Amino acid sequence: MPKDSPTLLTVREAAERLGVTPRTLKYYEERGLVSPTRSGGRYRLYDDEDLKRFGRILRLRSLGFSLHGITEMLKRPLEPVEGGHRFSTESLQQIRDAIAQQVAALDARIETMRRDLKEAQKLRAELSPDLDYLERRLAGENADALLEQRRSARAKSSNAPLAKPKRARKSGGQS
Repeated sequence: MPKDSPTLLTVREAAERLGVTPRTLKYYEERGLVSPTRSGGRYRLYDDEDLKRFGRILRLRSLGFSLHGITEMLKRPLEPVEGGHRFSTESLQQIRDAIAQQVAALDARIETMRRDLKEAQKLRAELSPDLDYLERRLAGENADALLEQRRSARAKSSNAPLAKPKRARKSGGQS
């Protein structure tokens, strides 16, 4: 009868057997690394295969592998070798390719975020003097004096050709 009905352990029992906390087991389940059966939709129950899978996860974690790397490793079968099990060269290549693809995607996201950050910083730098002007005007400072300060600050900070034509237009319009 033991072969027909495998021993099922609760979260607490499985955690005790593996030497981890119940939260650790739940976390690995949340990450999709293990899918225990459920009793009446309420309790998680772990069988021997689940415990073996947890053992494999815990060994890989103890060796410093990330959960993303472990996820890729769990998708590939181990081959029996003298003294244990190992990944085939093909499996190792597949794991490497999958992780390299994830790293490349993350690099692309990082580059996009850097561009977005640079753009946001530029926009912030453009808006800050406007905000300063408005806050100072609302505080009662003289508009003409503030505008003159803005012109002077702009002339000092920028030798760009845009600053000169604006002055020419203003002085030309006043003549």
